[in-house]
Amino acid sequence: MLRRILAVGYGVLAYAAFLAAIVYTIGFLANFAVPKGVDDGVTGTVWLAVAIDAGLLGLFAVQHSVMARPWFKRWWTRFVPAAVERSTFVLLSSLAVGLLLWQWRPLTAQMWSVEAMWLRTLLWTVCGLGWGLLVLSTFVIGHFDLFGLRQVLARARDTAYAEPGFRQPLLYRIVRHPIMVGFIVAFWATPDMTAGHLLFAAAGTGYILIGVRFEEHDLRRSLGEPYERYARQVPGFIPRVRAAAERAEV
Repeated sequence: MLRRILAVGYGVLAYAAFLAAIVYTIGFLANFAVPKGVDDGVTGTVWLAVAIDAGLLGLFAVQHSVMARPWFKRWWTRFVPAAVERSTFVLLSSLAVGLLLWQWRPLTAQMWSVEAMWLRTLLWTVCGLGWGLLVLSTFVIGHFDLFGLRQVLARARDTAYAEPGFRQPLLYRIVRHPIMVGFIVAFWATPDMTAGHLLFAAAGTGYILIGVRFEEHDLRRSLGEPYERYARQVPGFIPRVRAAAERAEV
């Protein structure tokens, strides 16, 4: 019983860390309502700031990509109980994001700044829609599975946990990776783009494009023909409007 309680507590802690990381990241990129935004912090030489920021982004990318791979999970669960494997991944990813935001070095050279209020409002609205799409997409496919809570609750109830099967809910009939589309939109839709924000957005987008290739390779191996057929029918990031409308009606 004690182990079950500890597992649930650990899962809740990991989920709270994720919520803190995502909410802070939203404020960080908007330079709003957080102690330190993307354009705040210790300033110094450009080369040093780029090196530190690139290193922090690379650290997150390596941690996130390696721990998401099936071969790593098979090895990792020899030491970590399977019930908390996902929560551990979520916790370490959140800590990597926290380190990135904490140690980020600003690059304040202005790339663009929109003056017209209506256009600023539009860009902030699009940014908000990007974050909203991201969050909604997690609930469509199983938010609490994705962040490890269902796994620890199954352990607490002493019941077997079953991974969600391959499904194509609404958003996933339009594009294969709506979560990543949400990230990309949120990264780039800003009325004030500095060099630091540009570095964050470009590196984040590059990582998404590379990471998705690894993810799809794993999905093709595990799911086979059903995923191959799905990939042929549904685009990865940019919807085909007519085809998307037809699939949404099904």
